[in-house]
Amino acid sequence: MRRFAGAPLPWIMPVIVVIGIFYLYPVIDVFRLSFTNATLIGENQDYTLGSIANALSSPQLPDILWATLIFVGGSVIGQQILGLAVAVTVIRGEKRGLFGTTILRTTALVAWVVPGIAGGIIWQMLFSEAPYGALNSILRLMHVPTVAWLSDPAMAPWSTLISNIWRGTAFSMVVMYAALKSIDPSLYEAAEVDGATASQQFFFVTLPQLRAAILVNMILITIQTVNTFDAIITLTGGGPGRATEVISLYVFNIVFRNYDLSGGSVLSVLMLIISLGLAFVYASFLPKEEEQ
Repeated sequence: MRRFAGAPLPWIMPVIVVIGIFYLYPVIDVFRLSFTNATLIGENQDYTLGSIANALSSPQLPDILWATLIFVGGSVIGQQILGLAVAVTVIRGEKRGLFGTTILRTTALVAWVVPGIAGGIIWQMLFSEAPYGALNSILRLMHVPTVAWLSDPAMAPWSTLISNIWRGTAFSMVVMYAALKSIDPSLYEAAEVDGATASQQFFFVTLPQLRAAILVNMILITIQTVNTFDAIITLTGGGPGRATEVISLYVFNIVFRNYDLSGGSVLSVLMLIISLGLAFVYASFLPKEEEQ
């Protein structure tokens, strides 16, 4: 054991091996397959650049990327705002000793632990335009015209966005709650002495202290949302038409419905590039050590 005391490599080698087998190798293989014409039903593979050209020149790709941009951008903004709002509400309720703060936290976490498939089915029942559809039933009781939540190409993307915000708000709430708990109370005491109002304390004390947490949360939400397809496939299936077909669902359809393994690999690499690019952009705004 003394031989390894000053050498870190033997201690971290098992972790390197596990990561290499379960994470690095699949990524490398996806890159390899993107340079082939591989399919799920053929054994012979030829190396070619044709798959990359075909996948990136697809006429459907611009619409898919636009739907993905709306879905990811709306989800990040909505989950951040609602997660922060719930966290602030819980923190203030705890400070005042109000009843129900634990119930509120628990209720918010329920949405997070529900599987995406189950969440999509739940929202499909809520948005359903059939007589049993919950939301349209409420609108009928209020004598308000019903809404084509899932069959209208203009409305369906917003319906999927609402369901994903509902599902992901709990994660943002947990991150923001932990960050709010770590803020030094003396900062608020100093602000009160200076005569700052509650809104001024929020904008000039709370938000600057949450900068790192907000940016890290944005990275995690973005990566998670770019890869989300389970809730969409059960809610709309990508329809009507292709109004809600995001890039992750598009990859699924390319591979498992068109059996085009190489085309799906090309788009998977594109998803990886998009996720890493956005993560680096967010990370560039993280406060440096000298700023903290």
